[in-house]
Amino acid sequence: MTERPTPGALFVAFASIALSGFGGVLPFARRMLVDQRGWMTGEDFIETLSLCQTLPGPNVVNMSIVVGARACGALGSVSAFAGLVGGPVLIVLALGVLYNRFGGLDAAKHALVGLGAAAAGLVVATAVRMAEPLLKSRPIVAAPFIVVAFVAVAILRAPLPYVLLALAPISIGVAWWWKRRT
Repeated sequence: MTERPTPGALFVAFASIALSGFGGVLPFARRMLVDQRGWMTGEDFIETLSLCQTLPGPNVVNMSIVVGARACGALGSVSAFAGLVGGPVLIVLALGVLYNRFGGLDAAKHALVGLGAAAAGLVVATAVRMAEPLLKSRPIVAAPFIVVAFVAVAILRAPLPYVLLALAPISIGVAWWWKRRT
């Protein structure tokens, strides 16, 4: 971290992350935490996200709690979490009311399809940005696991928890072995 954020800064940053995207804010979280605020390196972000993906619950919610705790303890976790979920809860409640009223209209249905396509593009962009530092720093170790995970989940449709259970211990072992070698 370049500077230790305050609980207020955590709240504002995570509120900004939450209000930046609909359907997935991981790209915005990376941009805010790594590129804009410099609170994490790209590698720190990937490692923290890896931890958060193995925990129950939404990845970005877990990320807010971990980043907040590292910066300011329990108060930081509460601040980051509140910033992340406060605004979206209010927006979803308002959208629920609007959808209840107008959801049957064709324009509303088409708008939702367009939002889905944009969200898929953001997920792909984030995956590429996350893989980049790993492939630059440890291509021989990282590339096989990236490919195997992609093939297992995206092509073979294996359940993500099983893929994580299979690949996590192997990738940890290989990374440990590789680090000892060099």
